[in-house]
Amino acid sequence: MPREDYQQRLDGLRDDVIDMSDLVLERYRASLEALEEKDEEMARRIIEGDAEINEMYLDIEQDCVDLIALQQPVAGDLRLIAASFKIITDLERVADLATNLGDYTLDAERDRFPGVDVQELGAFAASMVKDAVRAYETEDADLCHDVAESDDVLDARCEEASRRIIRCLIDDTADRQEAEDVIRDATCLFLTIRDLERVGDHAVNIAARTLYMVENDDELIW
Repeated sequence: MPREDYQQRLDGLRDDVIDMSDLVLERYRASLEALEEKDEEMARRIIEGDAEINEMYLDIEQDCVDLIALQQPVAGDLRLIAASFKIITDLERVADLATNLGDYTLDAERDRFPGVDVQELGAFAASMVKDAVRAYETEDADLCHDVAESDDVLDARCEEASRRIIRCLIDDTADRQEAEDVIRDATCLFLTIRDLERVGDHAVNIAARTLYMVENDDELIW
């Protein structure tokens, strides 16, 4: 493979990862909108569209394999390829979490716990993924650390949201005839919050791999 073509393929790999992140975040934000609006049609489109992201993931994975097999990259180039492969794995999992949100849209009543702002949590997690991918795109090590610090904020907010659900359960289950519905909806909301927290975790993974790619620093990898 000529060196010029090799460099173009490396640049193309980075571009493809960024394109995948744009699509994943588009689907993730749409899943939050579907959840907010109780839009079952949109939720089903998100669930059905997961195959497109899986195909994109497999295509980029193959590009990573080909670059390693055909060129035997070293040092920084190898870290870029390895980071890209790990990052698309996290992006694919964020897309899976978006399909989970689509499932929750179909399953539960969202108005039962008005004190829990799922949209705020979801938007914060989305901003973490966006920042992590921007750090990858621009090779910004400082931004990687910022994403990791944001994860502590998201974790604390998710924990507080879970506490609010528990307080609502204690207050709202006096009528035993409604207890089963309340528990069902609470379970769905707990799962939603868990998945939003996981989106933040995947953002940190992206930042961690980017930091290792840029500075050969494994501080954030866990």
